[in-house]
Amino acid sequence: MSEDLPYWSLPADEMLARLGSSASGLPEPEAAARLANEGPNVVRPQRDTTLLHLALRQFASPLVLILVVGAVISLFVHEWWDAVTILVILLGSAALGFAQEARASAAMARLRERLALTCRARRGGTVGTVPAASLVPGDIVELSAGNLVPADGVVLASRDFLVVESSLTGESLPVEKRPGQVPAGAPLRERANSVFLGSSVRSGTASVLVVRTGRRTAMGGVAARLAAPAPEGDFARGVRHFGELLLRVMLAVVVAVLVVNQWLGRPVIDSLLFAMALAVGLSPELLPAIVSVALSGGARRLNAAGVLVRRLEAIEDLGGMDVLCTDKTGTLTTGLMALEAAVDTEGAPSREVLQLACLNASFETGIENPMDVALVAASRDAGLTTAGWSKVDEIPYDFVRKRLTIVAQPMLAGGAEARHCMIVKGAAAPVLGICREVAQAGGRVPLTEALRQRLADDLRAHGERGVRVLALATREGPPLERYEVADETGLTLRGFLLFADPPKPEAADTLRALAARGVRVKILTGDNRHVAAHVGATLGLDPGRLLTGEAIAGLRDEALWHLAETTDLFVELEPAQKERIVRALQHRGHAVGYLGDGINDAPALHAADVGISVDQAVDVARESADLVLLRPDLALLLAGIVEGRRTFANTMKYIAITTSANFGNMVSMALVTPLLPFLPLTATQILLNNLLSDLPSLALSTDAVDEQHLQRAQRWDVHEVRRFMIAFGLTSSVFDLAAFALLMRGFEADAPLFHSAWFVLSLLTELAVVLVLRTRLPVWRSRPGALLVGATVAMALVALALPYVPPAARWFGLVPLAGSLLATMLVLVVAYALATEGVKHALAASARKAHPA
Repeated sequence: MSEDLPYWSLPADEMLARLGSSASGLPEPEAAARLANEGPNVVRPQRDTTLLHLALRQFASPLVLILVVGAVISLFVHEWWDAVTILVILLGSAALGFAQEARASAAMARLRERLALTCRARRGGTVGTVPAASLVPGDIVELSAGNLVPADGVVLASRDFLVVESSLTGESLPVEKRPGQVPAGAPLRERANSVFLGSSVRSGTASVLVVRTGRRTAMGGVAARLAAPAPEGDFARGVRHFGELLLRVMLAVVVAVLVVNQWLGRPVIDSLLFAMALAVGLSPELLPAIVSVALSGGARRLNAAGVLVRRLEAIEDLGGMDVLCTDKTGTLTTGLMALEAAVDTEGAPSREVLQLACLNASFETGIENPMDVALVAASRDAGLTTAGWSKVDEIPYDFVRKRLTIVAQPMLAGGAEARHCMIVKGAAAPVLGICREVAQAGGRVPLTEALRQRLADDLRAHGERGVRVLALATREGPPLERYEVADETGLTLRGFLLFADPPKPEAADTLRALAARGVRVKILTGDNRHVAAHVGATLGLDPGRLLTGEAIAGLRDEALWHLAETTDLFVELEPAQKERIVRALQHRGHAVGYLGDGINDAPALHAADVGISVDQAVDVARESADLVLLRPDLALLLAGIVEGRRTFANTMKYIAITTSANFGNMVSMALVTPLLPFLPLTATQILLNNLLSDLPSLALSTDAVDEQHLQRAQRWDVHEVRRFMIAFGLTSSVFDLAAFALLMRGFEADAPLFHSAWFVLSLLTELAVVLVLRTRLPVWRSRPGALLVGATVAMALVALALPYVPPAARWFGLVPLAGSLLATMLVLVVAYALATEGVKHALAASARKAHPA
């Protein structure tokens, strides 16, 4: 079918014929053939990163390119040995990063497959669940509240079908879609018979004929806009600031060294290679691999624990979260609704009320919810069914009306037409608002203010027991062709449905554990204030710190900024108010997580620093989330927070330790270069030193983390990194200069001996400092991970052995060290480790004094 065809202007029957489809949908073989011809239904294919791409990415770093230039220069001036050595080190570093990132990429591909979007499609007359990516033109999909629209198409049948198209039209309010024809020239926002990929269903149901998929959709037409980079996250922003800091330091030191060497008349090529090696030596070039390993490892561990990660960086952001906003149903309560009673307006059990509720719940086709499941089960146990009744119409539930209407009629003998019965079930206040009278034992009476107050007192008493209450009202009347929201008026209140949803036994302990980790939990719910206050008090939250949606509507933003921090319970909320609360908390400097599973949660999930949903959530909520819990359990989230903080702590260990050690070596070489008749190390020795000292750092991603790092939220602080780098880098330089003096004055070392001794000393100090600075505690009170210890010891043995292994020694320009010299170097390593431990404690004391809290 031509892509220029205005399909929205054609009759539905003609569209079915043009697409070779029917009311039964496409046969499965035909759908498979079209998928092979049309391609998958995706705007931008999510290709798994190929091994070739991963390999090439290892050479995309500017620092690696500096090495490549150095190797080319060496080849140009016939320094074959230097060129080969640089390339070998370069390839070794690239292979290390490639191996780690390939493993991380494979893990994420498996997670993406697990989280693929599905939809309900009618094929061969049978409705089943299929991957959204497999839809083709001619398919018929069944949509209901909470679904994401999986392709562009026309509506074949609908029932109160409201769709949010803000991603395409900018209009935030839902628009109604129904069958029909629209003029060919109608703009997208006026095509009332069509739905589009990227929109979401707010309420109602519809059958939709798929017309365009993938890049041919309206959303595909704005793919260039979608390809724009995502907003920079907190962790990515920190990495960028850190890179800027390194660049400034590198430029200053390298230019200074290059100028001084030329002033001293050193060979240009040697000086240039030396300056390049210094630049590379300062950089933690394995940082991408370290971050990939840490995050993918965290994602695998969370997956095993029951948390699926949709956005890798969200693990770091989860560790930085200090406020969690959540609904109570299913997370803090069991979510297993049980009907406690169906009562009339005077509080007496009523079989008639239960029968009406059974009709409403059984005929409902919109949003699935545990209350309707409980009603159908209770009705079945009571011997009640829908027998003798037929459904006429439905006005689906939405989060503004907070009620669901079913229109039914009894089936009379002889085919006589019965009067229609409108059965409305929903939150008590909205239902009472459309009632005119109340059914009582003596008949129907007007809903007076006195009676309204008596009913409100009854509802409050139920709420204070933690019982959720739905009201049920009816109206009989002559048949209408179609029922609208405007028809929900003049009803008779018939009774109430009482549900029990007690708090989970472990919920209070989980909230206390979250508080101990520095995460404050706030309940955001549309439920009645009394029920929410009862649940909150049971869980240890302060019911006195409560704000209603009505009160929030009257608050200016400035007032909400203040109250949001001190309030534990936000109740009777409208959907838009949840997002407003999240933004108010963010304005006060909090990192906010939001846990939600409903249609009305999507805006807040988008706004939160970390959006969290559950596996059983509606599509629009799950697709908006960064993390998906396989079950609605805050204990899973607690494990995720701990994992996020562990991942962040280990990433920051690598950055802080490596940059401080490398900075110290750079400063030392920059200071001593003018004083020596030769370069302190050759370019290849600097690069080898850097590679060998980085190898154990890969094990930092699995290192043990001190409990104090897990107790509070962790965030990027470039100023702290700079302070750390300068303090420990200069400490390292003091010992380097002492070593220089000993080598030149005490041992009268020539160039090869000097290079060998300082290569061994520099590498051993860098390895020792990893074990000292990996913890803020005294080193003897924090046990490192076994892998880190093993890797560190292995590299230390390599450092000691290299000068004594002839082939390696010749290759890198090293010579054996005399016993007295080696012993002196080892003494300096021990002294340096003790001095570093002392500086660490001094810095910690200074930080405690500056920030007593």
